[in-house]
Amino acid sequence: MAGAFALILAAFGSAVAGSGSDGNTLSADKYQTISQSYTGPEQTTVDVSRSFDRATLDRQAKMQAEQTQAAQAELAQQVGKAADELKQNTWVIPVTGYHLSARFGQRSGLWSTVHTGLDFAGPSGSTIVSVAAGTVVSAGYEGAYGNRTVIRLNDGTGTEIWYCHQSRFAVSVGDNVGPGDVIGYTGSTGNVTGPHLHLEVHPAGGPAVDPVAALAAHNVTP
Repeated sequence: MAGAFALILAAFGSAVAGSGSDGNTLSADKYQTISQSYTGPEQTTVDVSRSFDRATLDRQAKMQAEQTQAAQAELAQQVGKAADELKQNTWVIPVTGYHLSARFGQRSGLWSTVHTGLDFAGPSGSTIVSVAAGTVVSAGYEGAYGNRTVIRLNDGTGTEIWYCHQSRFAVSVGDNVGPGDVIGYTGSTGNVTGPHLHLEVHPAGGPAVDPVAALAAHNVTP
């Protein structure tokens, strides 16, 4: 009788212990079911973590591309601005294949006063290029100067460069030219003893100054 009572008491204790466990605890079979709903054997469900990472990487790549494009655009703008500034301040020799036949300030019966420019003697029809960037303000026949082109520089100083005794013109009033652009051809028009380019430099449109000094100030030696 005592043995039977002990068996009943043991069975009752097991039942109490089982019913008294944490209500949130999952049984083995339920845990397996829920686990498979996330990581099933064929991995057919969406991996939320991987999708989020992919979207973040795509967004970062787009932002980096936009930043790169913006930086490249800014660099191109800076390079363009620097090139424009360099062009505005660049001077060149107006002709090639020449020899200097008369300098600024010389006196001779060939001129009514002193020589007001620099003469580049050479074959008639030689190409004349603009010394610097500017705008053509005059192109026509001017008495003793013959066919003359006047270009006002774009450097803000109002300096004018005169190109005289041309055989013909290659530009018209209002044209914008850069250093090295063709503006005309050497000749013997006006008061001359032979074909040459007579070059004059007039700061602020005033009296002529020595072209050699003006050229040297821009690292050009005739």
